[in-house]
Amino acid sequence: MNFLNNLDRRWIFLAMALCVGVPILVIGLTGYTFPETPTPLAEAFFDEVDVAGEAKGRRANVLLAFDFDPASAGELNPMAVSLVHQCAQKGHRMYFISLWPVGPQMIMDAVNKVIKVHYPEMVYGEDYVNLGFKAGNEQVIKVMGVDLTTEFRTDVEGTTLSQIPMMSGITNLEDFDLIAEISAGYPGSKEWVLYASTQFNIPLVSGMTGVQAPQLYPYFPNQLKGLLGAIKGAAEYEYLVNQWVRLDKLTGILEQAGLPPGEAGPLAAEFAASPDQVSTWTVSAAASTLSPEAKAALIEAATEPIPGEYLEGQRRMGPQLFAHLLMVFLIILGNVIFFAQRRRGGGS
Repeated sequence: MNFLNNLDRRWIFLAMALCVGVPILVIGLTGYTFPETPTPLAEAFFDEVDVAGEAKGRRANVLLAFDFDPASAGELNPMAVSLVHQCAQKGHRMYFISLWPVGPQMIMDAVNKVIKVHYPEMVYGEDYVNLGFKAGNEQVIKVMGVDLTTEFRTDVEGTTLSQIPMMSGITNLEDFDLIAEISAGYPGSKEWVLYASTQFNIPLVSGMTGVQAPQLYPYFPNQLKGLLGAIKGAAEYEYLVNQWVRLDKLTGILEQAGLPPGEAGPLAAEFAASPDQVSTWTVSAAASTLSPEAKAALIEAATEPIPGEYLEGQRRMGPQLFAHLLMVFLIILGNVIFFAQRRRGGGS
């Protein structure tokens, strides 16, 4: 006990360095990430994006507000990337804006990582548009509720909105099926709740830093339909999106090969859960109607590794998990030492 009481604090610093450094090294070398169990908050966020626009029977118009900067990118960028990933896979029309001066850089980072690389068929001005930054904090949201073109007259490249095809019919916030907001502070989630979701009854989902989340929990699930808190929420949402994208691709391949939706869906879910079964199934009699190209595409979709840009949240959970476990252990150990010394002192 005296040894622990007099332990040089540098050993604790070394233990923390190992708890952070070793998982980073192992994950970087192996690509392995810890499995995530999504919470209802993350599932609600995913579901709201998934069903946007379905009630109207058309492509959804989704307003994506990226209200953060590089200082919070470690927590929030994985959320932003996965959000764009899900919207692109669903075929939603994406309208990007920011109330933070550096927000447009965060928008372009997500666009370059997701749309430019994995969805090059998407056309700027028809499938997505970047309206850029607008100063004015919550006043911008208030004005957008009445007339969006009062605040945004051009996109980030200087093209007037009337020349952008996907801006046709978009006049105010009520023309959007969903507002998806990533927030690092003020202006951010709370302002969108107060002046958009509450005022106009527009579905709103938000991802935010850990210090913001406790302030926004009371708004779920009424004003906020879904909520992602810090890197843990980012990792959960990332996991949901990655699993669904793989399943959606497998289902699409099977349906294009001629399988009815009632068979394609369950079969795709089975392949997504056990990718090793795909190779065996493609040489069975059940797959005799599939072309060689369809079989190759099916195997590739089931077994191809998830791109690294879609795993950043899950990768960062490893070092955080072990660092937290060490902190809990040290707190317990410190209390054990304290009460042991107290008992020893009381008995003397």
